[in-house]
Amino acid sequence: MDLTIIWAFIIAFAVFAYVVMDGFDLGIGILFPVFAVGDERDQAMNSIAPVWDGNETWLVLGGGGLMAAFPLAYAIILPATYPLIIIMLLGLVFRGVAFEFRWRDPDHRAFWDWAFTGGSLAAAFSQGMVLGALLQGVEVADRAYAGSWFDWLTPYTLLTGFGTVAGYALLGATWLIWKTEGGAQDHAYRLARPAAVATLVLMAGVSLYTPFLETQYWSRWFTMPNILFASQVPLLVMILSYFLFRGLFKRQEAAPFLLSLGLFLLGMAGLGISMFPFIIPNQITIWDAAVPESSQIFMLVGVVITVPLILIYTGWAYWVFRGKVGSEGYH
Repeated sequence: MDLTIIWAFIIAFAVFAYVVMDGFDLGIGILFPVFAVGDERDQAMNSIAPVWDGNETWLVLGGGGLMAAFPLAYAIILPATYPLIIIMLLGLVFRGVAFEFRWRDPDHRAFWDWAFTGGSLAAAFSQGMVLGALLQGVEVADRAYAGSWFDWLTPYTLLTGFGTVAGYALLGATWLIWKTEGGAQDHAYRLARPAAVATLVLMAGVSLYTPFLETQYWSRWFTMPNILFASQVPLLVMILSYFLFRGLFKRQEAAPFLLSLGLFLLGMAGLGISMFPFIIPNQITIWDAAVPESSQIFMLVGVVITVPLILIYTGWAYWVFRGKVGSEGYH
């Protein structure tokens, strides 16, 4: 049993769980300015009020797990993306404050609504750029980051940033389709279609751009026999896209959200195909960055205990608030 691979999957699971859990409420923040003031905005807020702060548990697990299990990678990735990480954290803090204060300070609700949007947009865009910065490669010398303060700022990282924003907006719109009713749901259907188009166009752009960044990426996708397996990812994306637009056209409620999550899962699968077994492309493998086996075993005991507990209380929260939401809350 290779504990290093297990820990790589744990980190990947935490990142995907964060995207699943926090992506849609960041998406609601991104779309918030286009919602009608009053009932629509209140329904959007109430749909995520019981769960939004717990969703960020997975971000802590992903970041903390990376630091604990792969400290060398953590020590390289963070200095390479410090400005983006700072922007992301400030965005998450600011949107959290705005979320609470828009109810407690109604005289300045318009300001807090824009703060909620700004924090959501900053967090989503910076997360996408961090992914792009990692994929495009990080300069390493003597097991430390050797690049400059702004190496992360390139056309490719801007593309991944916009792609993440569009994807989160799609998750937010499809979540509201599932959880709201009446005029708010109709508006969510109208928003989901352009968000889906933008997401798929930007996914295609990132997919076409990525193989030209590293020879490793090209060989993973376009050489035999790899292409026989890797080609299944874009094929599945096309299949899910068809059913997504079909679901929106037929006004299905739960299916568009679940299919949107499927697109993110396939995007993560494509990321794994491109990068594995490197955690820093063409520089550091997961085995190079991992802590000793005894430390991995010790931490794994904690993960085996805590992750099921997190899944149980998260699932229970979503089950309790499983119905539709109105301007006054769930019913």
